[in-house]
Amino acid sequence: MQRPALIFYLAPMKLLLSLGLLLLALPALAQSPLNLRLRHELDSIRVQDWRYRKILSRLREGQEDSLSTALHLPVDQLVDYARTRMQRADSSNLRRVEDIIWRYGYPGKTLVGRPTNEAAWYVLQHSDKIAQYLIWVQNAAEAGELPFYRYAQMLDRKLMDDGQEQLYGTQWGGYTVLDQATGKPHTIALVWPIKDADKVDKRRREAGFATTLAQSVAKIGIPYIPVTLEYALWLQQEAAAFASAR
Repeated sequence: MQRPALIFYLAPMKLLLSLGLLLLALPALAQSPLNLRLRHELDSIRVQDWRYRKILSRLREGQEDSLSTALHLPVDQLVDYARTRMQRADSSNLRRVEDIIWRYGYPGKTLVGRPTNEAAWYVLQHSDKIAQYLIWVQNAAEAGELPFYRYAQMLDRKLMDDGQEQLYGTQWGGYTVLDQATGKPHTIALVWPIKDADKVDKRRREAGFATTLAQSVAKIGIPYIPVTLEYALWLQQEAAAFASAR
Protein backbone atom coordinates (compact mmCIF):
# COMPACT_ATOMS: atom_id res chain seq x y z
CA MET A 1 0.00 0.00 0.00
CA GLN A 2 3.06 2.29 0.07
CA ARG A 3 3.45 2.44 -3.69
CA PRO A 4 0.88 5.21 -4.45
CA ALA A 5 2.58 7.44 -1.88
CA LEU A 6 5.90 7.03 -3.72
CA ILE A 7 4.28 7.96 -7.03
CA PHE A 8 2.64 10.98 -5.36
CA TYR A 9 6.06 12.10 -4.12
CA LEU A 10 7.86 11.64 -7.46
CA ALA A 11 5.32 13.56 -9.53
CA PRO A 12 6.14 17.03 -8.12
CA MET A 13 9.84 16.18 -8.29
CA LYS A 14 9.54 15.60 -12.04
CA LEU A 15 7.58 18.83 -12.38
CA LEU A 16 10.28 20.79 -10.55
CA LEU A 17 12.97 19.21 -12.68
CA SER A 18 11.12 20.15 -15.86
CA LEU A 19 10.68 23.71 -14.65
CA GLY A 20 14.37 23.91 -13.82
CA LEU A 21 15.40 22.76 -17.27
CA LEU A 22 13.00 25.27 -18.84
CA LEU A 23 14.51 28.13 -16.81
CA LEU A 24 18.00 27.10 -17.86
CA ALA A 25 16.94 27.14 -21.50
CA LEU A 26 15.33 30.60 -21.39
CA PRO A 27 18.56 32.60 -21.98
CA ALA A 28 19.33 30.53 -25.07
CA LEU A 29 15.77 30.93 -26.32
CA ALA A 30 15.98 34.69 -25.78
CA GLN A 31 19.01 34.99 -28.03
CA SER A 32 18.12 35.60 -31.65
CA PRO A 33 19.90 33.25 -34.04
CA LEU A 34 22.33 34.75 -36.53
CA ASN A 35 20.96 35.59 -39.94
CA LEU A 36 23.25 33.27 -41.88
CA ARG A 37 22.01 34.32 -45.29
CA LEU A 38 22.69 37.96 -44.52
CA ARG A 39 26.06 37.12 -42.99
CA HIS A 40 27.11 35.31 -46.16
CA GLU A 41 25.97 38.25 -48.30
CA LEU A 42 27.86 40.81 -46.19
CA ASP A 43 31.01 38.65 -46.25
CA SER A 44 30.82 38.70 -50.05
CA ILE A 45 30.30 42.47 -50.05
CA ARG A 46 33.40 42.93 -47.90
CA VAL A 47 35.47 40.89 -50.35
CA GLN A 48 34.21 43.04 -53.22
CA ASP A 49 34.94 46.21 -51.27
CA TRP A 50 38.62 45.31 -50.94
CA ARG A 51 39.28 43.50 -54.23
CA TYR A 52 40.26 46.51 -56.34
CA ARG A 53 41.70 48.49 -53.43
CA LYS A 54 44.21 45.70 -53.01
CA ILE A 55 45.16 46.02 -56.67
CA LEU A 56 45.74 49.77 -56.26
CA SER A 57 47.77 49.11 -53.12
CA ARG A 58 49.96 46.63 -54.98
CA LEU A 59 50.45 49.17 -57.76
CA ARG A 60 51.69 51.71 -55.21
CA GLU A 61 54.13 49.07 -54.01
CA GLY A 62 55.58 48.69 -57.51
CA GLN A 63 54.00 45.36 -58.43
CA GLU A 64 52.66 46.49 -61.80
CA ASP A 65 54.53 43.85 -63.81
CA SER A 66 53.11 40.90 -61.89
CA LEU A 67 49.63 42.45 -61.96
CA SER A 68 49.90 43.08 -65.69
CA THR A 69 50.67 39.41 -66.22
CA ALA A 70 47.93 38.20 -63.87
CA LEU A 71 45.24 40.47 -65.31
CA HIS A 72 46.40 40.26 -68.96
CA LEU A 73 46.47 44.04 -69.22
CA PRO A 74 49.13 46.57 -70.29
CA VAL A 75 50.76 48.31 -67.33
CA ASP A 76 49.43 51.72 -68.36
CA GLN A 77 45.83 50.45 -68.15
CA LEU A 78 45.99 48.96 -64.67
CA VAL A 79 45.09 52.07 -62.65
CA ASP A 80 42.05 52.91 -64.77
CA TYR A 81 40.99 49.25 -64.71
CA ALA A 82 41.13 49.08 -60.91
CA ARG A 83 39.56 52.49 -60.25
CA THR A 84 36.68 51.99 -62.67
CA ARG A 85 35.77 48.63 -61.21
CA MET A 86 36.25 49.83 -57.64
CA GLN A 87 33.80 52.70 -58.21
CA ARG A 88 31.32 50.33 -59.80
CA ALA A 89 31.58 47.88 -56.88
CA ASP A 90 31.36 50.71 -54.31
CA SER A 91 28.14 51.99 -55.87
CA SER A 92 26.54 48.54 -55.96
CA ASN A 93 27.68 47.67 -52.43
CA LEU A 94 26.40 50.96 -51.02
CA ARG A 95 22.94 50.50 -52.50
CA ARG A 96 22.67 47.06 -50.94
CA VAL A 97 24.03 48.14 -47.54
CA GLU A 98 21.55 51.01 -47.44
CA ASP A 99 18.71 48.54 -48.09
CA ILE A 100 19.99 46.32 -45.28
CA ILE A 101 20.27 49.20 -42.79
CA TRP A 102 16.78 50.47 -43.52
CA ARG A 103 15.37 46.96 -43.06
CA TYR A 104 17.37 45.69 -40.07
CA GLY A 105 19.19 48.69 -38.65
CA TYR A 106 22.98 48.52 -38.63
CA PRO A 107 23.89 44.82 -39.11
CA GLY A 108 25.84 44.26 -35.90
CA LYS A 109 27.25 41.24 -34.12
CA THR A 110 23.87 40.04 -32.82
CA LEU A 111 22.50 39.81 -36.34
CA VAL A 112 25.53 38.62 -38.33
CA GLY A 113 28.31 37.85 -35.85
CA ARG A 114 31.98 38.88 -35.91
CA PRO A 115 33.83 40.00 -38.04
CA THR A 116 30.92 40.33 -40.46
CA ASN A 117 29.54 43.14 -38.27
CA GLU A 118 32.27 45.37 -39.74
CA ALA A 119 31.39 44.74 -43.41
CA ALA A 120 28.76 47.49 -43.68
CA TRP A 121 31.13 49.88 -41.91
CA TYR A 122 33.77 49.45 -44.64
CA VAL A 123 31.24 50.20 -47.35
CA LEU A 124 29.99 53.32 -45.59
CA GLN A 125 33.51 54.49 -44.79
CA HIS A 126 34.39 54.31 -48.49
CA SER A 127 31.26 56.23 -49.51
CA ASP A 128 30.15 59.85 -49.65
CA LYS A 129 27.25 59.20 -47.26
CA ILE A 130 29.07 59.22 -43.95
CA ALA A 131 27.10 62.25 -42.75
CA GLN A 132 23.84 60.36 -43.30
CA TYR A 133 24.84 57.10 -41.61
CA LEU A 134 27.24 58.21 -38.87
CA ILE A 135 24.43 58.20 -36.30
CA TRP A 136 23.61 54.57 -37.15
CA VAL A 137 27.24 53.59 -36.68
CA GLN A 138 27.45 55.56 -33.42
CA ASN A 139 24.37 53.83 -32.01
CA ALA A 140 25.71 50.41 -33.03
CA ALA A 141 29.09 51.12 -31.41
CA GLU A 142 27.54 52.40 -28.18
CA ALA A 143 25.35 49.28 -28.04
CA GLY A 144 28.37 46.99 -28.43
CA GLU A 145 27.26 45.80 -31.86
CA LEU A 146 30.38 47.24 -33.54
CA PRO A 147 33.86 48.00 -32.16
CA PHE A 148 33.82 51.57 -30.87
CA TYR A 149 37.07 52.42 -32.65
CA ARG A 150 35.25 51.94 -35.96
CA TYR A 151 32.90 54.74 -35.01
CA ALA A 152 35.94 56.82 -34.01
CA GLN A 153 37.46 56.33 -37.45
CA MET A 154 34.26 57.34 -39.19
CA LEU A 155 33.88 60.38 -36.96
CA ASP A 156 37.42 61.46 -37.86
CA ARG A 157 36.59 61.11 -41.55
CA LYS A 158 33.44 63.23 -41.08
CA LEU A 159 35.40 65.92 -39.25
CA MET A 160 38.08 66.01 -41.96
CA ASP A 161 35.43 66.20 -44.69
CA ASP A 162 33.89 69.13 -42.83
CA GLY A 163 37.24 70.94 -42.63
CA GLN A 164 37.59 70.42 -38.87
CA GLU A 165 40.29 68.89 -36.67
CA GLN A 166 40.00 65.17 -36.08
CA LEU A 167 39.97 63.56 -32.62
CA TYR A 168 41.69 60.18 -32.94
CA GLY A 169 44.38 60.73 -35.57
CA THR A 170 43.10 58.13 -38.03
CA GLN A 171 42.91 60.28 -41.15
CA TRP A 172 45.75 61.34 -43.40
CA GLY A 173 46.17 62.39 -46.98
CA GLY A 174 48.59 62.91 -49.82
CA TYR A 175 48.28 66.22 -51.67
CA THR A 176 49.98 66.78 -55.01
CA VAL A 177 50.86 70.43 -55.64
CA LEU A 178 53.23 72.39 -57.82
CA ASP A 179 56.63 73.03 -56.26
CA GLN A 180 57.25 76.73 -56.82
CA ALA A 181 61.02 76.26 -56.59
CA THR A 182 61.35 73.52 -59.19
CA GLY A 183 58.16 74.00 -61.20
CA LYS A 184 57.46 70.28 -60.84
CA PRO A 185 54.61 68.52 -59.05
CA HIS A 186 55.35 66.84 -55.75
CA THR A 187 53.18 65.13 -53.14
CA ILE A 188 52.98 66.20 -49.52
CA ALA A 189 51.68 63.51 -47.15
CA LEU A 190 50.45 64.48 -43.72
CA VAL A 191 48.25 63.40 -40.86
CA TRP A 192 45.17 65.62 -40.78
CA PRO A 193 45.35 68.11 -37.87
CA ILE A 194 44.30 66.71 -34.48
CA LYS A 195 42.41 68.57 -31.81
CA ASP A 196 44.27 68.62 -28.46
CA ALA A 197 46.93 66.36 -29.96
CA ASP A 198 48.64 65.87 -26.58
CA LYS A 199 45.55 63.89 -25.47
CA VAL A 200 45.08 61.83 -28.61
CA ASP A 201 46.62 58.61 -27.25
CA LYS A 202 44.32 58.74 -24.22
CA ARG A 203 41.33 59.09 -26.52
CA ARG A 204 42.62 56.25 -28.69
CA ARG A 205 42.95 53.92 -25.68
CA GLU A 206 39.44 54.75 -24.50
CA ALA A 207 38.06 54.04 -27.99
CA GLY A 208 39.75 50.64 -28.14
CA PHE A 209 42.63 51.30 -30.53
CA ALA A 210 45.51 48.88 -30.05
CA THR A 211 48.19 51.38 -31.11
CA THR A 212 49.35 54.86 -30.26
CA LEU A 213 49.30 57.61 -32.86
CA ALA A 214 53.05 57.22 -33.43
CA GLN A 215 52.73 53.47 -33.95
CA SER A 216 49.79 53.94 -36.30
CA VAL A 217 51.44 56.46 -38.60
CA ALA A 218 54.67 54.44 -38.60
CA LYS A 219 52.75 51.59 -40.23
CA ILE A 220 51.72 53.78 -43.15
CA GLY A 221 55.13 55.41 -43.43
CA ILE A 222 54.10 58.98 -42.63
CA PRO A 223 55.92 60.82 -39.84
CA TYR A 224 53.59 62.76 -37.59
CA ILE A 225 54.36 66.44 -38.03
CA PRO A 226 51.73 68.68 -36.40
CA VAL A 227 50.32 71.26 -38.82
CA THR A 228 47.68 73.90 -38.36
CA LEU A 229 44.19 73.44 -39.70
CA GLU A 230 44.67 76.55 -41.82
CA TYR A 231 47.71 75.03 -43.53
CA ALA A 232 45.94 71.71 -44.15
CA LEU A 233 42.93 73.44 -45.69
CA TRP A 234 45.19 75.62 -47.85
CA LEU A 235 47.12 72.56 -49.03
CA GLN A 236 43.87 70.79 -49.84
CA GLN A 237 42.71 73.73 -51.95
CA GLU A 238 46.04 73.98 -53.75
CA ALA A 239 45.97 70.29 -54.61
CA ALA A 240 42.40 70.59 -55.94
CA ALA A 241 43.38 73.59 -58.07
CA PHE A 242 46.44 71.79 -59.42
CA ALA A 243 44.40 68.69 -60.28
CA SER A 244 41.76 70.69 -62.15
CA ALA A 245 44.41 72.59 -64.13
CA ARG A 246 46.17 69.44 -65.39
